[in-house]
Formats: sequence, C-alpha cells, structure tokens
Amino acid sequence: YGFINTCLKSLVIEKYGEETWDLLRIKTGVQDTFMTYEVYKDDITLQLVEKACQMLDVSPEAVLQQFGEYFFEFCKRSGYDHMLRTLGGNLYEFIANLDALHSYLSLSYQAMNAPSFRVEMNDDGSMHLHYYSDRRGLCHIVPGIMGAVAMDFFKTEISMEIISQSDEEERTGKKEHIVFLVTQRSTVPPKCKQSSQQKKPVNPQNIENAFNKLRDRANQVSVCPVKKKNHWGTIRGIVQFGRGKMLRGFIPVYPKSLWVDIKTFCNVLPFHIVFDEELRVKQAGVSIQRIVPGLQTMDIRVDDYFSTVHPEVTLTITNVRKFINSQFVLRTKREMMPESWRQRPMLELRGQMIWMESLECMLYLCSPLLRNLHELEERQMHISDIAPHDVTRDLILLNQQRLAEMELSNQLERKKEELRILSKHLEEEKKKTEALLYAMLPKHVANQLKEGKRVEAGEFKECTILFSDVVTFTNICAQCEPIQIVAMLNSMYLRFDRLTTVHDVYKVETIGDAYMVVGGVPVPVSTHAERVANFALGMILMAREVKNPVTGNPIQIRVGLHTGPVLAGVVGEKMPRYCLFGDTVNTASRMESHGVPNKIHLSPEAYRCLRDKEFEIIARGEIEVKGKGKMCTYFLMRNITAQENEILGRPGKETDSGRESSQSVHDDLNKGSLQMACPQGKIIYSSNL
Repeated sequence: YGFINTCLKSLVIEKYGEETWDLLRIKTGVQDTFMTYEVYKDDITLQLVEKACQMLDVSPEAVLQQFGEYFFEFCKRSGYDHMLRTLGGNLYEFIANLDALHSYLSLSYQAMNAPSFRVEMNDDGSMHLHYYSDRRGLCHIVPGIMGAVAMDFFKTEISMEIISQSDEEERTGKKEHIVFLVTQRSTVPPKCKQSSQQKKPVNPQNIENAFNKLRDRANQVSVCPVKKKNHWGTIRGIVQFGRGKMLRGFIPVYPKSLWVDIKTFCNVLPFHIVFDEELRVKQAGVSIQRIVPGLQTMDIRVDDYFSTVHPEVTLTITNVRKFINSQFVLRTKREMMPESWRQRPMLELRGQMIWMESLECMLYLCSPLLRNLHELEERQMHISDIAPHDVTRDLILLNQQRLAEMELSNQLERKKEELRILSKHLEEEKKKTEALLYAMLPKHVANQLKEGKRVEAGEFKECTILFSDVVTFTNICAQCEPIQIVAMLNSMYLRFDRLTTVHDVYKVETIGDAYMVVGGVPVPVSTHAERVANFALGMILMAREVKNPVTGNPIQIRVGLHTGPVLAGVVGEKMPRYCLFGDTVNTASRMESHGVPNKIHLSPEAYRCLRDKEFEIIARGEIEVKGKGKMCTYFLMRNITAQENEILGRPGKETDSGRESSQSVHDDLNKGSLQMACPQGKIIYSSNL
C-alpha cells in the first residue's frame, strides 16, 4: 500500500533532505506522492531501497533495519500508537498478537499481503521468532521494528540474529522462512530489578497444585486439629503466595459437570466446530451447519469442506497445534458446497483453535469473516445469523462506516494531489509569465506594476546607448518573401538577445531591423561603456552567422554608440514600454545612421569612456552629423585582452580560426576607412599600448 512508500519517502526526507528524495525519485522513475489506500507494485519499493543503497553507499541490511525502526515511529505518528501498545504486556505477547493485528487491518486494507509471525519461548528466557513472508530479502526490517518496540514499550534492549533461513515447507506454497534468536537485556535500574522480577508470570498449574494442597490440609482438620483461620486469613495467604499480585494468584473454580445442554451450546455458539486428531467432525454450531450442510453428517473430515487461508498451513492436527496461538481463517471449498452456494463468494471463518486434552479434540471457535454489509448480502446472510454476543455484528457495522470514511479520505487525498499538481503547474506557468514580463520590462519595474504601484520616471546621469541596423535592409525586403525576412531577423535577434545576457546590458526595443541596447539603465553601473562595447563586438561576430536571403552571404550591420544622460520611464498602460528620452538617444541613433557597414561607430563621449580601457580604437576623423554639425568620431576595433569566445560567451579557448576571424575584423576596419580618417591618418590605440 501507499502507506509503506509514504513512510519510505518521509524517512529519506527527514534523514537526508528533500533534495536526496528528489534525486532518488528521478533515478527510480516513481511519482512524488503515494495514496495511502492505493495498492502499488512491490517493485517500486524494492527499486527505491536499491537506489537508496547505491546513492548513500550503505548496505541493504542497514537501510532495511533503519527503515524498520522508522516504520514503527511512523505508525505511531499515523494514529496506531494506542493500538500497538495494547497488543501485549511484554514482547512475547506483542509478537504473538501481531497476526491478529494484521487480520484486523486487513478489514480496511483488503489487498494487504502481510508477513506472518510465530514466537516460541525458550527455557533461558530467549525467544525464537519465526518470520514468514512472500517477499524475499526484506527480513532485516524485522530487527529494526522489534528493537524499537522493545525499547519504547517495554524498556528492554534486544539482540536478534538469524539462526535459520529456508523456503517454508510446513506452509502451503514456497515462502521465505526466517528464524531469529531474540535475546532480551533489561534496561531497568538495579533498584527496580526485584520488582521487575516479581512481574514474571507464574505458572498457573503450580499455583493450582499448591492451592489443592492447602485445601487438602484444611479438609484434614478432624485428624490433625489446628487453629482455625478466618476467610481473610485464607485470602491473605493466597495473595502472598501469588507474590503480592491478586491477579497472578487468582485460581478459577470449575463445576463438577457442565451445566449447559448440547442444544443450547450449539445455538449460543452457532459458529464452532469440534474435530478429533483425524480431523473428523464431532460437533458443529447450527449456523455453520446451515451454510455447510455436509457438517450435519458426523465423522466427516474438516479438510473435505474447508481449506486454510491463515496461517497458510496444510490442515493437519500437528500444524494446527504448532500455530495454536495464531488466528485461523478457514474458507469453504466451492466444490463441496450446495449448488445454490457455488455462485456466491465462499464464506470465510475466523477464530481460535483450542486443544481439549481430556477429549483429545480440537475446538474451533469462530465467526464469519465479513468486512461490510455488502459481503453479508453476497452470502445471503443476515445480522441475525450471528449470535447477539458476537462482536462481529458491531464489527461489520463499524467497518462499514470505516470503509466509507476511508473512501472519503482517499478522495480527499486524490483531490489534494490534484491540487498539488495544479499548483505546481500554476507555479511553472507563473514563472513563464514572469519571464515574459521581465523580457519586456526591467524586473524592478515589472514588480512595481504587478503590485499596482505607479512607476516614477528616473534620471540617469550617464549611460551608453547602442543602435544597430541591417545594411541595405530595404533592398532585401523588396527582393524576398516576408517569411524570409522574418526568419532572417529572428535568427539575428536570437543571437543578439543571448549576448545581452552574456554582457548584462538591457535590450530596450527592436523596430524592424533596428536594435537598441543600453548599459547603465535601469541599474546604474560604472562599467556601462565597456559592457556595451563588448556587446557591439559580439554583434559584429554574430552577424556573420546570419545569411542574406538574397545573396546567401553573411549580412552586414552598422553599429553606433554614444554616452550621456537620459530620462527613463514606463509609457502606456495597455502595452507598457520602458522607454529612454533625451538627446543621448538621438546622438546614438545618428552614430548608427552615419556609420559604416561592419563597423562600430563611436561618438566622442563614448570614446572618452573607452580610451583608457582594454580596447583598440581608430580615429575616423571629423564628419558632418545631421542635426549635430561636425563631430570627430571613432571606430571600435577590438578588445585587446578578451578572446573571441569570451566576447561571444562561449566556453573553450580561442582557436586559430577565431584569431583569424578577429584579425579579419581588424583588417576590415583598416580597409577603406582611411579615406574618411582624420587628415593625419593616425591610428589611435589605448594608453596601455
């Protein structure tokens, strides 16, 4: 059941962290959440354990034992604490009643395939614990569970070792049979040892023999007169003989003959069978006779009409006596039932086997094993068929309500899981939406707009603005299909957008073939000019990877840079845009429009910001700029310290071809540009050279 996998998940998260569970879940390919009342394949649990051993570098035995210890605590936290505490007054009784607990839980977890336990007490106080399971390799969970139970409930430390391991032969089917030797070491302080020893169970037979001797002496008063004691003296003696415990010293009194006639007995206990050592029926209750008419013929064999469901043993008197402390579940055989019963589900009986030494017969005192009213109706039975004193009546009704609550709980779990998945998807969609919003607006501006706040315009004293466009873009549009233009621009802008992330600059907008970028806005930085300059160098290199749809050659772009103050703010409400205003924007646009193909055109202000940096710059000379008059401008050639791969944000060292490409940019800048250079024709390098 999902309860087991949920426990395993909780263990990994609590001991090793959420990240470890996520990694374990991914490696095994299992879901993140398990429904408590849903059945899952054993392979899922086994894969989780196997991968956990590999990830944590721990042996399977250690992992399973740790899981056993944690499973006990997990059950207590899940509401089974009181149920577990009431199983027995010591570890022996606790283990002896585990099968009964599993039988009860199977009413709710109908597909549960639980292990079976049988315990034997040795003369030296140790125990032999027999563990039977259909699942191989999980026996190391048992020491973990039993150790935690002994310490928590009975304040006792135990050690467990495997003394036998084999395929089970005394039970039907091949199952794993492990025998543990359980040795107990009390943790009670020395002062309390005496009281602890007084709690050892006294053999009732010894008490009865001693009491009979006392009674015989009392009957010999006429022969050997003694001082007569009152009744309180007798009681006091019995209590003292029982070592101070009235309950331990209690001796029942039985009548000389049974004061219940046979008819009444069979009616009051409608579900019981008495059979001898050869399994021949000697007596049966009235209700079971009605359901299995063959039992009305005395001396028929029980195994002709019933097969054992639990414990899974062949129905022989030897096996029954070996598992005498276990609950026995018998199921009617379909072929032996009347024709009217063969179409119905077979009836299962659950009860206790009691060996009657004086009669050398076995009494099977049982009740119908019915989980709900539907199963009662399927077998055409009624509540009245069950004796009024039999708690099976109440159990059926209570379990009917319990199953309804479980179904409701299961539905709530499913709804909770659906909501969790929807919430996860919603969070993913929210991240996508935010990513789209942050691509359109600066992050802090977008957050202010989401909160409903008004975004005030801000003044930036110094920033660097870049404009670029495609050379002969109008001619290309005239000779190509629109889809080709879109493909070309998309290919180019995808490369440029990646570069904005590499150099941490802000993309303001694109209009047609024009691309606008700013450094130092919306977050002021002192290195705004260097960032935009490196971005521009990357643009020139990236443009060579984009083909002109007309000629098939790489496209050419013009790039212009200018540095100065701007005013920035959000414009509009329906489609808000973060826009820049000021003469700096106009001058940067003029640098681009007056530029040269495949060259980076710098204004004097941009040059002053870059001249003392790690860049190689060439003077273009004085030119006439529309609306600005004459200006002495410059060309940015390359970054003399950064390699091409660094400029492009690509891993690895620069290759020879990369150096050639970088050198070719340098050559292109030299070719044909000297005719527009200043009169002296000087090449201006950074001061570092």
